[in-house]
Amino acid sequence: MSIAPIVRSVEVKAAPAKAFELFATRMGEWWPGGKTIGKRPAVSVVIEPRVDGRWYETDDEGTETHWGKVLAWEPPGRLLLGWQLNADWTYDPDFLCEVELTFAALPNGVTRVTLEHRNLERYGKFADERRAQLDGGWPTRLADFVAYADAAG
Repeated sequence: MSIAPIVRSVEVKAAPAKAFELFATRMGEWWPGGKTIGKRPAVSVVIEPRVDGRWYETDDEGTETHWGKVLAWEPPGRLLLGWQLNADWTYDPDFLCEVELTFAALPNGVTRVTLEHRNLERYGKFADERRAQLDGGWPTRLADFVAYADAAG
């Protein structure tokens, strides 16, 4: 079984290095706290800036809920995250899809940020349903990022 990856691109008014920084090191500032998987709303979303770094959220009590890990940290052009949320939307260290982000310079200080969420066939019998849910969610999260990045410009 093969499931098409989700591919979405947006443009932000920032150089690639700045866009990478805003996406990767300030995710907690633009990702809405009520749109996470923890039992309580997130107050922070963290991507540790290194290969094998953790990707997780924390709530107001300091509880960490893991989302995945960093597979490649290549500023300013590429970030590859291991998405380890299984079909039940819970962290599973034995489950892995990939979320790749690329940051490409365009004229006039604009960067195209392209997100590809792939290996969705790993959801097995839930693959079509999870793909549809993720395909519906990523455009909204990317719009949140664009608004944040353009304001931070």
